[in-house]
Amino acid sequence: MGILSIGASFRRAPVDLLDRLAYGDEDLSKAYRHARDLEGLDEVVILSTCNRVEVVGRVDSYHAGFLALKRLLTETRDVEADELGEALYAHWERDAADHLFGVASGLDSLVLGETQIQAQVRDALRRAEADGAAGPELGALFHAANRAGRRVRRETALGAAPDAYVAHGAAAAAAALEGLEGRVVVVVGAGRMASLAVDHLAPRGVASITVLNRSVEHAEALAARAGARSGDLATLPRALAQADLVISATGAAGAVVGRDDVARATAGRTGRPLVLLDLAVPRDVEPACAELDGVTVLDVVALRERVRTEAPETAEQLSLAHAIVTEDVRRWAVRRRGDELAPLIRALQERGDEVVRAELDRWSARLAALEPEEREAVEALARAVAAKLLHDPIVRLKERTEPGGDRAHAALLAELLAIELPDER
Repeated sequence: MGILSIGASFRRAPVDLLDRLAYGDEDLSKAYRHARDLEGLDEVVILSTCNRVEVVGRVDSYHAGFLALKRLLTETRDVEADELGEALYAHWERDAADHLFGVASGLDSLVLGETQIQAQVRDALRRAEADGAAGPELGALFHAANRAGRRVRRETALGAAPDAYVAHGAAAAAAALEGLEGRVVVVVGAGRMASLAVDHLAPRGVASITVLNRSVEHAEALAARAGARSGDLATLPRALAQADLVISATGAAGAVVGRDDVARATAGRTGRPLVLLDLAVPRDVEPACAELDGVTVLDVVALRERVRTEAPETAEQLSLAHAIVTEDVRRWAVRRRGDELAPLIRALQERGDEVVRAELDRWSARLAALEPEEREAVEALARAVAAKLLHDPIVRLKERTEPGGDRAHAALLAELLAIELPDER
């Protein structure tokens, strides 16, 4: 059996398709019950976030598994197979692990290095286990992916990447407005990104900052830190009319800054531009706002490339993070292959012990004259030689991690040593 993942993400799938594919709590329970009736699928975990829906399965084979996982998506989300089209991707065996480890590490996120995805990967496994859908194979895979994510955040600076997005966003906004000094700023949201935005703008000589949020208490707490104003999100349409720069970073599922509100706010303000800096994932600012005269929209998609090209330290940290992922995937693959080959490895070690015992018995008459300590030393030497001869073949056997290759090597080794190869699980 092998591991296969299929899914769709923000990279190739339109937002409306991702919305339709997304699973709620009740949807997950139904999907896991449905998975039990699909042939070729032994274990399954569904990872559903704002920007991706992926299904990871332990399957009989690539072809049968792909059909089963695709059916699971289409039949439980009421989506036609041809609607998935080019948006659907698939990863098999080691590539599936490499992809999941990268996801858990924030390397495949819209905001590079975001930390929320690691908790989402962990929670996806817990939910699948609670519904009896995930077993030891996928459990080991997901736990290893989360360990890689923790290493990336502990050993690189990618966890601080959102700060780079805010800094570059502020710089881009300053360029569009020909400077931030004396500008009126509205910050929508009161979470981490909004807090970073306030921290970046407060020292830049802006005329005022107003923090708007659905929770007025949270808005007041953030505003108090920077001597800013605060208010309810319901006042946003009025605030837009006064603003030069709007920075939006909420966790809303849909657009917060709509085209109609922006059109009304900018009517008649000829020569006075408005910059909308959208730091939210998914987007807070309706894309159609960019069609309005005098309105500039900057979002994390544009900022991501800017961060990569203009921040060499980020590129260096990204390279280090990918190296960590590669190393942890290799460790997982070797461990997994070692577990699968454990019966054969035990048989090899037992065969070595048998040979040692047989030879010691054959030489027992000549060894009889030895002192007990000397005989013990000879026996230890014989066992050590046998173990050493088997050690390197066993290690190399575990390292043959590509699909199919390891079983061929295992079969050959078993045949050469006249050992019956255990059936593949």
